[in-house]
Amino acid sequence: MQVAARNKLSAPPRLAKNGLRITPLGGLGEVGRNMTVFEHHGKLLIVDIGVLFPEDHQPGIDVILPDFTSIRDRLDDIVGIVLTHGHEDHIGGVPYLLKERADIPLYGSELTLAFITAKLKEHRITPKTMQVKAGDRQKAGPFDLEFVAVNHSIPDSLAVFIRTSAGTVLHTGDFKMDQFPLDGRITDLRAFARLGEEGVDVFLTDSTNAEVPGFTMSERDLTPAIDRVFATSPRRVIVSSFASHVHRIQQVLDAAHANGRKVAFVGRSMVRNMKIARELGYLSIPRGLVVDFRKIQSMPDHKITLICTGSQGEPMAALARMANGDHQIQVGEGDTVLMASSLIPGNENAIYGIINKLIDLGANIVHKGNAKVHVSGHASAGELVYCYNIVGPKNVLPVHGESKHLHANADLARKTGVPEDRVVVGFDGVVVDLVDGKIKVAGNVDAGLVYVDGQTIGTATEDTLAERRMLSGGGVVTVVALIDPKTHKPVEPVEFLTKGFVHDKKTFEGAAAQVEKALAQSKTDKIDDIAEIEQIVVDTVSNHLRRTYRREPAVMAVVIDS
Repeated sequence: MQVAARNKLSAPPRLAKNGLRITPLGGLGEVGRNMTVFEHHGKLLIVDIGVLFPEDHQPGIDVILPDFTSIRDRLDDIVGIVLTHGHEDHIGGVPYLLKERADIPLYGSELTLAFITAKLKEHRITPKTMQVKAGDRQKAGPFDLEFVAVNHSIPDSLAVFIRTSAGTVLHTGDFKMDQFPLDGRITDLRAFARLGEEGVDVFLTDSTNAEVPGFTMSERDLTPAIDRVFATSPRRVIVSSFASHVHRIQQVLDAAHANGRKVAFVGRSMVRNMKIARELGYLSIPRGLVVDFRKIQSMPDHKITLICTGSQGEPMAALARMANGDHQIQVGEGDTVLMASSLIPGNENAIYGIINKLIDLGANIVHKGNAKVHVSGHASAGELVYCYNIVGPKNVLPVHGESKHLHANADLARKTGVPEDRVVVGFDGVVVDLVDGKIKVAGNVDAGLVYVDGQTIGTATEDTLAERRMLSGGGVVTVVALIDPKTHKPVEPVEFLTKGFVHDKKTFEGAAAQVEKALAQSKTDKIDDIAEIEQIVVDTVSNHLRRTYRREPAVMAVVIDS
């Protein structure tokens, strides 16, 4: 097994004349931010551009993008972006690349393109779209694309088979093998077998559930548990879900209708996506079931269902604002909150925090941990092995998952007969070349986390986040010193101003003495630059507070010549 080591790799050499280069820029080592770049005959094809949602240690960040650095000077070489499905971790980053070149063609299914087109409208971008369906073939530069139906937790998902003169690639996107899907659209294993007969040189397959034995449970198995929630809840039912989780929302709508409840969608993205899904026929809504949010508020509580965003603990989403009491929906005693999505790794603390706040408000919380109300959208180990045996790939590059998922998927590939030296476990930025039918690690490119902070992209850094964590954890102390420029002695007592730093009258007595001593030393050392003197004061106060109180606030200094 080829396990790529980031610290031992350098920039890749020029691609062999008839080679195929595969560079995942996101989705390897994390759940989200999925993006893979294919290079052949001087042209680039991209499969998915997703986002990653921030964790607790990334305060103030809206979303996290893949790093476009390695392709930024080759934007004109991009022949297309294939979107496997409409979840944010696969399409959320598209607007940010199209801001750099707006006419890159987008290939995707009807629902996927509808979702991304609506999102791009908010960014004032009109995309060039190429709608495809299962069984279609399209040429994109030197890439011959064939699309295959796969089952996932959102309708209209597609795998893509990429033919090139260097070899073929089957990229599954996110998929599972539900044999009783709500929309009747199963993963097309006959097409997988046919492509296997033709020859799959590289298999890029979803790793998210590779550690889970057996087969993923069917969506239909959730119906009784969801029905029970609606039948037994005494007051309102508030459902939290991804705004693109059409299948789950269909089940909620059916349960609400069966139990005589009206439904309102809450949140801009939820309202937008459900309107699109309904108009395109992917969501079946009985007449009169869905009403305007303003109208539903006047109805009896036991007749109300609210469907909102925030299933991953996003701080600005509707559910988090309800939990914090700053939303117009006030959660109270007897309300039931149904969390109809799985936990994305890294978001657990935020989600559990919201659950605890909702419980404190008197709500009954129903989630995957205490009821059968969610099933994964990803293939478990049994399904992956099934696909390996059907496809019979010559080389394997597991994608979409944390390191433990990638390794588990690689082990499955090896156990089904893929030679060890033809299985690569990589990371974001690893460069893998297919030459003469065999893959090998060729190097790596920049693929760091790019933070979106309000209207700024890439400006926030790890140092920025470290400062924010310090501010949130220890507060701020500002030291103001008015000094005699000849002696550097304070002409007035040194002043300490604080924000968020807990202290009493004696806290800074020792610090003041230390500052005076440091200022005197700065004169002895003939340091006259004010910026240098201020840094000495910062270091002095920081060290004193750390040693004396074991606290590390952000310390700033203002030194003024009298």
